[in-house]
Amino acid sequence: MSAIPAIELNDGKTIPQLGFGVWQIPNDEVGRAVAEAIGAGYRSIDTAQGYGNEKGVGAAIRDSGIARSDLYITSKLRTRDQGYDATLKSFMGSLDRLGLDYLDLFLIHWPVPAQDKYSDTWRAFVQLQRDGRIRSIGVSNFLPEHLDRIIGDSGVAPAVNQIEVHPEFQQRDVRALHRQHNIAIESYSPLGSGAALDNETIGAIASKHGKSPAQAIIRWHLQEGLIVIPKSTHADRIRANIDVFDFELDADDMASIAKLDRRDGKVGSDPATNNAIW
Repeated sequence: MSAIPAIELNDGKTIPQLGFGVWQIPNDEVGRAVAEAIGAGYRSIDTAQGYGNEKGVGAAIRDSGIARSDLYITSKLRTRDQGYDATLKSFMGSLDRLGLDYLDLFLIHWPVPAQDKYSDTWRAFVQLQRDGRIRSIGVSNFLPEHLDRIIGDSGVAPAVNQIEVHPEFQQRDVRALHRQHNIAIESYSPLGSGAALDNETIGAIASKHGKSPAQAIIRWHLQEGLIVIPKSTHADRIRANIDVFDFELDADDMASIAKLDRRDGKVGSDPATNNAIW
């Protein structure tokens, strides 16, 4: 197993700092990608109900020969299944599709503020954790006002918030708030959906270290203390994305990347207005 560091969460559990994401990988293809990732040394796999590939991920886990206790499996609740009772039922569906007895981490995928069910949903998450069905509970795409509400209503802070972070959208103000509650940030779209790979500054830094732009960006996430889950279906890129522990960005590199942050750098949907039900 590769020397992937662990991040300690506010519930006393830990999570591998580098994992493998499976967004947009079809169910009939995801098994090959997950098998390649596990073979390369990844032990954290991030899926979601809405990805439609939990069954394929579960099959790859069973076929891997790796002990369940050595794997870290995350899934996320789809928006149409929010609400206390619906969440409890939906979670069991994830366990069934994955073929698992518990999840290491379960996230509310989007707050969907117009639906106004995320606080009741969070109460169900708290109960599932107390019942031992989920080791750690968290959220995804939650803005500060959403976090404040669920913490105020339940007294329990999420262990993780999975949000869009990459060199061109660094969310430093949001990250400062998370530190107050000791909420770990997990970066999705860590390469800016590929856009950051063409940045000249990133290219120069990567060349300086004899690495690819993707490797330089992943290394930046790690040194920023973020959890990062790059995705690929290409075996060579899957292996390259974990080969980031033999170099370190220096202070000048980090300062140069800090300057790439842009207000208009976001590539995904806005959690304040994304009220899609799926």
